[in-house]
Amino acid sequence: MRERRKALVGTVVSDKMEKTVVVSVSRSTRHPLYGKVVNVNQKYKAHNEENNAKAGDVVRIRECRPISKEKKFFVEEVLERATVV
Repeated sequence: MRERRKALVGTVVSDKMEKTVVVSVSRSTRHPLYGKVVNVNQKYKAHNEENNAKAGDVVRIRECRPISKEKKFFVEEVLERATVV
């Protein structure tokens, strides 16, 4: 059942909230009139129970029941850690 829910891969852009991260998902689409390939970014708020995802990490988020007004995803796993500068 869980595998049928929408899964997205994106970069964490904010981890300032408690148990919540903001994930930016980028996708390429073709412009309907001009045909040029355009990159579209969309931000999702995702539930991060253990606070293990930090800003800059690449994560997989999966759709779930609404947790709050804007949170409808949860962090499934951290795919790649951000490089510490």
